[in-house]
Order: sequence, then C-alpha cells, then structure tokens
Amino acid sequence: MRIAAFEFEHGGVERLGLVTEDGDAVRPLPLGPTLLEFLARIQVEGAGAATELAVPLGEVRLLPPLHPASIRDFVSFERHVEGATKAVEGKEAVPERWYEAPTFLFMNPHSAIGSGELVPIPPGAKLMDYELEVGAVIGRDGRDLTPAQARDHIAGYLVVNDWSARDLQAWEMRMGLGPAKGKDFATTLGPWLVTPDELEPWRRDARLDLAMTVSVNGSQLGADRLSHMAWSFEELIAYATRGAWVRAGDVIASGTCAGGALAELWGRAGRQEPPPLRAGDVVTMTVEGIGTISNQLVEGPPEATPIPPARRLPRADTSAAISAEKGA
Repeated sequence: MRIAAFEFEHGGVERLGLVTEDGDAVRPLPLGPTLLEFLARIQVEGAGAATELAVPLGEVRLLPPLHPASIRDFVSFERHVEGATKAVEGKEAVPERWYEAPTFLFMNPHSAIGSGELVPIPPGAKLMDYELEVGAVIGRDGRDLTPAQARDHIAGYLVVNDWSARDLQAWEMRMGLGPAKGKDFATTLGPWLVTPDELEPWRRDARLDLAMTVSVNGSQLGADRLSHMAWSFEELIAYATRGAWVRAGDVIASGTCAGGALAELWGRAGRQEPPPLRAGDVVTMTVEGIGTISNQLVEGPPEATPIPPARRLPRADTSAAISAEKGA
C-alpha cells in the first residue's frame, strides 16, 4: 500500500489517498484520520476503500506523508563516510570509531516538506547540497527493542532529501556541536509512505535491496543500493531505543548513501566539482519500490537577521563567581 498526503491544486484541507498501481494518480480516502490513525485502523478493520475517483498527481500538491514527531538521521553508509572524511580531513579513510556503533543526529521535524515544494536558500548560504536517504517511519511506541522486535514497529518507508548548507554547517561545527542552521531549513519526505509488505520482494536477509539515484537538472550524479547500509533499519531502531523511547510518527533516516551528496564527490575529486547547487536547480531522487521526489531551489532572504556577538563577562565578575562557588 502506498499512502500519500496531498492538497488539491486550489488548496484547502489536507487529504490522504491511496496511490494507484501505476503511480500516476491518487484515490482520496474519507476525511478525518491522520496517516498514523489510518494505519492503526487498517490493522484492525482492513484497508477499506477510497471513496472518490482517482485524481491525477498533476492536479494535486503532494505534502509530507506525515508531520514527524522527531527525525533521527543516522550515518550508515561506509563509502559515503569515506568520501566525506576526505572532504573534511583530506584523507579517504573511515574512522575506526565509526564501526563501533551507529551514530545519529536529531533534525528539525518542523522543516519537513513534500515533493514538488520550492526550497528557499537559507540566509547567507553559498554551498548548497543534497543528501539522498531512505527513512523508516515508526508506527507504534517502543523502548529497549531488539532488532527482531523493531521490525514490527516500522509502519513504512519513504525517500528523504536532507538538504544541507555546507558552509553554514562547517562554520557552526567548529564548536564540536551541530549541524544546526546548516540543516534545519528543509527536509523532503515523500513522495508517499510505502508499507513494508510492498517492499518484501526486495528483501535480502535483513536488508532492502533497493536501487537509489539522484540527479540535478536531469543529469544523474550519484547511485547506490540501500542494501549497502552497514546496519539494518531494525538495528538502527534498536540502537535508538536503547534507554529511550521512539514514538509513533518518528522518522529513522538511513543517512546518505554512497555518491548521494555533493560534499562526498568534492572530497573524492579534491575540488568543488560538480558545483554547489544554486537557485533554479532541480534535485530529483528515486528509490526503487518507493518512488521519486523532486524539488527546486529558489532564492531565499538575501541576508541573515543580525545577531550580536556574545556578551563578554568582565574578568572581575568571572573571578568573583568562581571564588563564591568554591567557598560554597
């Protein structure tokens, strides 16, 4: 089952619909439930029927399939790490610590957009980039799960574009934190959610063997297979739930596949070739069995709102505070 969230061209109420077998149209479902409510209902009552005639996708505006509660973005493709490390450190090698356990960052769930939506360049950014990923959507709450248990918590899969402003990211990560403003302006989720049963024909042991491609303005720049993940989605979820909850509506992203970001290509080439994205560029990503997302970059605000430098505390005040603390 492929479930899309959309609005009709004239705007209005967000709807859910079942994508037709050819992927060219959507059959609207009755108004009411959210994606997660609909998925919970069909587990009890069955899928039910769409109540309206199929609408061509060209006549609707696709939305993110859900409004995620949180997004955890992992780093699970070895070859991508290799190229990205060369971009940052000048050597094409994977740090040994990467092999020890999965790592992830939290992304801004409020930045989720749908396929077809315009992406404004964030203020001050010059080095715009994309990241080709796949996300697993959590369907029910869980904590301290094993990988075997985690599979039952996956409601479906979607394509993820983790848009990145590399110059902002590099600047802010000098403090050993982040990324923050280099990432939080847009994340494409879509084009729809595909339930796990649809992808079983591609399962190879613990992995989904799906072809992944990314192109800019019609020219393919990267390709990989989802089965090259170092950890399965079930293992990533098990790690995420170690001493913590995942909730229904959370998204667990695979991280960027090999060749799935310009920064990785820059690292391997030793120069910014292909060039950074600019306004007008269209980035299209396709994952076999799931679908295609496509967005165009547009000019954003020309300048960032000025934020003053940090207030420096006078040394006398600092010394007095330290002395008082020691005395206590």
